[in-house]
Amino acid sequence: KLVCHTCKWKIPNMYAKSEKYQNLALFDFDGTLCKKDSFTGFIFYALSKRHIVKQGIKILPWIQAYYLNIYPAAAMRVKLFKAMFTDANSSEIIDLAEEYATHLFTQLDPILYQQLLKHKKLGDKIVIVSASIDLYLKQVCILLDVDLICTETEIINQTFTGHYSTPDCSCEQKRSRILEKYNTNQYNRIYAYGNSVEDLDMFSLANFTYMVGEDQKLPHIDDHKQSA
Repeated sequence: KLVCHTCKWKIPNMYAKSEKYQNLALFDFDGTLCKKDSFTGFIFYALSKRHIVKQGIKILPWIQAYYLNIYPAAAMRVKLFKAMFTDANSSEIIDLAEEYATHLFTQLDPILYQQLLKHKKLGDKIVIVSASIDLYLKQVCILLDVDLICTETEIINQTFTGHYSTPDCSCEQKRSRILEKYNTNQYNRIYAYGNSVEDLDMFSLANFTYMVGEDQKLPHIDDHKQSA
């Protein structure tokens, strides 16, 4: 603290370096921590094949455009959720989502999962940051005991409206929602793990990054307890 020599009051030093006690670890889910596309998998887990085919035919031109890389993934997810889940009973779907979350544990990438456990052992703040939906990711994060930022779905009168209550959590949305929830300046180091261009804005916040399919070596995790 600074001292005023005329009055002897102690004045807080507003420019003092803040103490940082934790690392922040940001994990994308689909294709990163989880080896599969969890959203598409959930559609086939929760809905009948007849319903999927019927609704899929209605949006077939957009599905084809998506696979031709001329319709963006973020827009495709919105359209797919609306087609498949509009007017579905929320209680039934949420029960299935909780079952599905347990199933997803068999699909975790063992290397990335071990990296997550290393962060956990050090007491790091761990967050899954995903464009996938909250229905099953909430339960996944309860089981993993980590935080969650994801695309959230809208339910009114125990029925899915077919809309999201938040924007699709990809690209810039990942960055902005991380900054809304966390003061990134308070962390010792920030680590980000992803698998696509949709994670690059999240990567811009990190000291260390790992891109699945491109990077060969996981980043070394700094022990903040020793460096604090």
